[in-house]
Amino acid sequence: MITPSVTVEAYAGYKGEETPRAFTLDGVRYSVNEILDRWYTETHSCFRVRADDRNRYVLRYHLDEEIWELVMQERSIEI
Repeated sequence: MITPSVTVEAYAGYKGEETPRAFTLDGVRYSVNEILDRWYTETHSCFRVRADDRNRYVLRYHLDEEIWELVMQERSIEI
């Protein structure tokens, strides 16, 4: 399975936690409009976000390696 290439623009707030503000997926830049959920494990910070294309994504930040991964992409359904 090929993992899509993702680059994340993040902001480190007053606590020093990385929070995604935008990301580039396969050469296309998306702004993060909303952080829908966030959770933490011992090794990762995970964020479910809604981007400016109205789709939802899960981005995961590996704390030790300082790299971002795209874990899930869910397209919005237009009615």
